[in-house]
Amino acid sequence: MRPFLAACFLTLPSLALPGLAVAETPVLTVMTYDSFTSEWGPGPAIEKAFEEHCGCDLRFITGGDGAALLARLQLEGASSEADIVLGLDTNLTAQAQASGLFAPHGADPATALPIPYQDPLFLPYDWGWFAFVYDKTRTAMPPEDFRALGDSDLKIVIQDPRSSTPGLGLLMWVKAAYGDQAPDIWAGLSDNILTVTPGWSEAYGLFLEGEADMVLSYSTSPAYHRLAEQDDSKDWVEFAEGHYLQIEVAGLLASSKQPELAREFLTFTQSPAFQSVIPETNWMYPAASQTLPEGFETHRPAKSLLLGADEALEARATALTEWQAALGR
Repeated sequence: MRPFLAACFLTLPSLALPGLAVAETPVLTVMTYDSFTSEWGPGPAIEKAFEEHCGCDLRFITGGDGAALLARLQLEGASSEADIVLGLDTNLTAQAQASGLFAPHGADPATALPIPYQDPLFLPYDWGWFAFVYDKTRTAMPPEDFRALGDSDLKIVIQDPRSSTPGLGLLMWVKAAYGDQAPDIWAGLSDNILTVTPGWSEAYGLFLEGEADMVLSYSTSPAYHRLAEQDDSKDWVEFAEGHYLQIEVAGLLASSKQPELAREFLTFTQSPAFQSVIPETNWMYPAASQTLPEGFETHRPAKSLLLGADEALEARATALTEWQAALGR
């Protein structure tokens, strides 16, 4: 009788008998940045791969770049519909921890990061170096440090550090490289900055449209043009000061209505099914050991810079004030 009864419920749901509940598919909601969920981003492939074994509906919602995600979560508090946030980085984790909105993830972190990393609340899923990207057909000899860039006539597009993790990363990059001399660097750069965009997508779009000579992005961004478009005209310039690292992380919200399923997803982010998607969709380095696609990278920065999570939080207010003073914002 069970197959027949099930068939009746499928064709005539209004005849469901009292006391018999139809199981609902659990929904897991992940809040992330806009480009992650785009048709060319990792979101669609990751959604398909996770749903194949979770018996759930994985749903993405977007809230701008990483810094904007945290601001939104702090505004929504425990009423947020998200179970997981994916897209913060180590410049934001101390602030995120202090919010009290996150619970331990309980997963083992990936082991292919450029530095030792261990955090009970935030799990790394990819990483890369911030860099300025340029078009070799328009800029033959790009400046190779911040001072030379400030002395040049080149126009650059950067992101707002109040809403964007690359924008905040640039503040930390300048601060880590120059310390108390950071205001001088920003003063030099002020007339090079064409505009400041809310997020990465807008900035990179302006660069591709030819509105600016250089854009703040990643050393891996040219790989997209080489591999996806067979276009070798884009490159990144290595700066003598070194390049600031970004480690992107995901975290479980303490208010999640699906904590077990959320922890299952966080564990999944460390698996080959997730990590193998990252290089050619998010165009970042995977957090776990993976064979990189041929041509993905040409070289790596000789020097890496990174402030610890607490150092970044401590430096943020001063760095932002210096940036605003130089740009008059």
